[in-house]
Amino acid sequence: MKYLTRKEEFLLLTIIRLKKEASLVKIREHLNTFTDKKWSVGNVYVALDRMTKEGYLESYSGEPTAKRGGKAVKFYNLTEDGIKALADIKKVQSVMWKGLTELSPKE
Repeated sequence: MKYLTRKEEFLLLTIIRLKKEASLVKIREHLNTFTDKKWSVGNVYVALDRMTKEGYLESYSGEPTAKRGGKAVKFYNLTEDGIKALADIKKVQSVMWKGLTELSPKE
């Protein structure tokens, strides 16, 4: 069984959260905000492309817009394999983190 990397996990979770708005730009903005790290366009694009080829994601083109000079925006959503991969990693993480109270916040 292949487990998701942390980057793949973040990407899939972001796409679920963004729903129909999950375009490259929106995904990157979300990741920048919620991870407090700077994600380059290339870094995100390469990962999305790879995960699409691996069957975790599917992409589709939206309607062409005047804002982009008539170019259609590419959107992403999870496949059943992507959802299963997230469920698998959540299950493993829950087991691995269980009982590690020394990492809990101190009051």
